[in-house]
Amino acid sequence: MAHAAASSPGLALSGPVRDLPSLALARKAASSESMDRATELDQIKRAAAGDPDAVRAIVVGHTARLHALAFRMLQSAEDAEEVVQETFLRAWKVLPRWTAKAKLSTWLHRVALNLCYDRLRKRREYNVDELPDMIDTSARPGDALANRQKQAYVQAAVTDLPDRQRVAITLCALEGHSNREAAEILETSIEALESLLARARRTLKTTLSALWEEQI
Repeated sequence: MAHAAASSPGLALSGPVRDLPSLALARKAASSESMDRATELDQIKRAAAGDPDAVRAIVVGHTARLHALAFRMLQSAEDAEEVVQETFLRAWKVLPRWTAKAKLSTWLHRVALNLCYDRLRKRREYNVDELPDMIDTSARPGDALANRQKQAYVQAAVTDLPDRQRVAITLCALEGHSNREAAEILETSIEALESLLARARRTLKTTLSALWEEQI
């Protein structure tokens, strides 16, 4: 309703003039996103047609984030590499029929995530669900060792979260995705994502607080 009022010629603006640039920035961001999507679609079409430069650009542009997500989910560099490879293999099969219903990055993360879920389910079937030994016990002095151990505690605590909470906190807090992007990857609403994040943060706070107290 406020937008309609501001665009009506007979009505005065209710906010200060300095608020107007925010609308201009929003329009600029929307225009930039539209241009990015057009560039992405062109890249997808060229990759689907076998253009090696377009294929290389897609692989280079997405590999690091996909690998980071898979590694944080699986705690195995080898498994993470296999997930990334399988994700791209599936991508090459669907690119000729790409319909642009989602951003390519969102689709790739969703595929990688589902592949991670598959591997985690198989691990549990074989009762291999123990946390890896994340604690660095090498004899190194002072703060450096303490910091590494704290990082290990954090990673272990994240690994021990329920799957969807772990994915939510990984995407938003560790990978830098916006809530909207993370919700699209998880195929859920932003409200549901925020609920997952809140529960994950509460669990991490409780777990890590107990760990810090044990170290004092």
